Amino acid sequence: MISAALKRMTSLKRMTWGRMGAHALLLFLVIVWTLPTAGLLISSLRDKDQLAISGWWTALVSTQRNEVVRLPKADAQVEENGKFIIRGELFEPGSGRTIATFGTSSNTLGDAKPDDTIPMRDQGEITVSLEGAYEWVSDEIFTHTRGPRLFYEAAIPPRFTFENYVEVMTSEGIGRSFINSFTVTIPATIIPILIAAFAAYALAWMSFPGRGWIVAIIVGLLVVPLQMSLIPLLRMYNFIAGFTGGEARGYIGIWMAHTAFGLPLAIYLLRNYMVGLPREIMESARIDGASHFKIFTTMVLPLSFPALASFAIFQFLWVWNDLLVATVFLGSSEKTIVLTARLRELLGSRGDNWEILTSGAFISIIVPLIVFFSLQRYFVRGLLAGSVK
Repeated sequence: MISAALKRMTSLKRMTWGRMGAHALLLFLVIVWTLPTAGLLISSLRDKDQLAISGWWTALVSTQRNEVVRLPKADAQVEENGKFIIRGELFEPGSGRTIATFGTSSNTLGDAKPDDTIPMRDQGEITVSLEGAYEWVSDEIFTHTRGPRLFYEAAIPPRFTFENYVEVMTSEGIGRSFINSFTVTIPATIIPILIAAFAAYALAWMSFPGRGWIVAIIVGLLVVPLQMSLIPLLRMYNFIAGFTGGEARGYIGIWMAHTAFGLPLAIYLLRNYMVGLPREIMESARIDGASHFKIFTTMVLPLSFPALASFAIFQFLWVWNDLLVATVFLGSSEKTIVLTARLRELLGSRGDNWEILTSGAFISIIVPLIVFFSLQRYFVRGLLAGSVK
């Protein structure tokens, strides 16, 4: 009995350590996947000047930046008590910036602290306060026609703004591309779901010759690479467009292309889910005189919502993030270019504007995130039920 108890305790300890290890690994994977998204969001909300000189992990602390300003000309002086004074502000009101150090040259930048007084090269002395107000005082009248330079190190407080998003949505055609992506993605998600739902029900609950072969062909189509079928599909569309006098490069073409690429997985997933539905319900409905269409619309579709939601998430993510199919079937026309293609162009034309790229990239992923979190409660249930039965 003692040995059995010891074995049981050892087994429980192993299970505990194994469970803790699995949880630790899961937590590590969550952090690895979450950090880039969090960094992208923080960067997209930061001030563009701060984003250019520091990483997103420093977003909550002040950043130091060396700057230089040219002081005003002699005509800005005033006379007070026999002294000639030139006053001014290094920062705009309300900026929140402060002075860390200052000097008359880059070599002497760290010599003076706020409220210190140092001699100028030409004449007089200058004092700079913590908030950036300076006062240049001289016993003799100023006669210079070009003001000397003042070097200083500014402490810039954290600043978050939506200006980056406003600039992205109102420039470079991003707003139009955003609408184009919706125009492509929504029909390309709904159409394969409608077709696959009817096909899945037929393969699951209707008896007809060759049903097994059709299921086998669908399973085989799951491994066909998209790139291998893209060129033949485009040639077929061009042939149809030339035969009918239309244009293959349009929304209808890309809707049909995404439908064709998404149907094998959709039919496979939905068919496996529908096969697992209770047979007694179907038989009772048939006894009551219900047709296949009636059973499908009133019973099977409501019960299959988890599987439908799972595929909708997959299809929406694939189509929204697609670049290859959109480039082939829509081209680079301003009227039809999608968001992913527009962001690719921004990498070439405005690659140095990090605030534009970060905010644009987060705009491209915010919609899939909303879709996923809206349907995620059905995701695992529908995916597992449609893949292991």
